[in-house]
Amino acid sequence: MIKQNPKISVIMPVYNTAKYLIEAIDSILNQTFTDFEFIIIDDCSSDGSLEIIKSYSDKRMIIIENEVNKGYVFGLNYAISIARGKYIARMDADDESLPHRLERQTAFLDLNPSVDVLGTAAVYIDSRGHTIKKVFLAEWHEDILARMLRTCPVI
Repeated sequence: MIKQNPKISVIMPVYNTAKYLIEAIDSILNQTFTDFEFIIIDDCSSDGSLEIIKSYSDKRMIIIENEVNKGYVFGLNYAISIARGKYIARMDADDESLPHRLERQTAFLDLNPSVDVLGTAAVYIDSRGHTIKKVFLAEWHEDILARMLRTCPVI
């Protein structure tokens, strides 16, 4: 029996982020929502990132190895082009997602089909894990438009 497409495609480009990669990967693989594929594009890392990625055996992971460095945007666009999920979730290789992220975002999008882009709040931490600052973004359409004049309102 052929498995249906996953609900979410999580896409994560990687380039020399070995220092943070285990936490980033684990934070996705340990989500409370499990119906996803995890597309990871390694862009010719030279710091052991690819070896870390290959050390996982989770069947939800799709590992792409670029033969030459093609850049961050190329990786994102390629991942989107092969994604099978109804929704696409972006992940950076030096970030961590809270355990309920995909569950909460999927539930919101399912209940609000007119929403095309969904952001999140963020907590910036230092190398010792101490909170530097918390960022809460605009929630309402009008606030998002106003903030677009000064900054990118979506993380």
